[in-house]
Amino acid sequence: MMTDAIRLFLFPALMAFAAFSDLFTMTISNRVSLLLIAGFFVMALLIGMGGAELLSHLGAGLTVLAVTFTLFACGWIGGGDAKLAAATALWLGFDPLMTYLIYASLFGGVLTLAIMRYRLMPLPAMLEGQDWALRLHRADAGVPYGIALASAAIAVYPYTIWMKPLPIG
Repeated sequence: MMTDAIRLFLFPALMAFAAFSDLFTMTISNRVSLLLIAGFFVMALLIGMGGAELLSHLGAGLTVLAVTFTLFACGWIGGGDAKLAAATALWLGFDPLMTYLIYASLFGGVLTLAIMRYRLMPLPAMLEGQDWALRLHRADAGVPYGIALASAAIAVYPYTIWMKPLPIG
């Protein structure tokens, strides 16, 4: 029962928190990535994940970390985005990873276009005193890509090993 609650709520809740955090502060706390990593190992233990599958998930996470760290070093993505993508890949493993990356790219493109459009419009009066809205409206500000990463992760999550029925008993 507790395992079901963790697998149903932990990952999606942390993804939602990362998305909202990135929207309102343009940062994704290291705690989110650390909680995702710790949560993965707890869940792997609870479901009795085998060694080969555990190593495969670790490989997916490390591969994405290597790529996203390079993108971060080039200044193309934020550090929080890089860590979130790697921690997400750890949860997903290699099987749904390409689908996740495609969704993240598509959602990120739509998000970027929407923000570009938002920046061309006058700031709505009801948002004038909101720091996050002002920051997002600035032409020189980045895009809170954690929203796209989290949305893609939540879209792919139902098709992962975590949503397969667990044996009873």
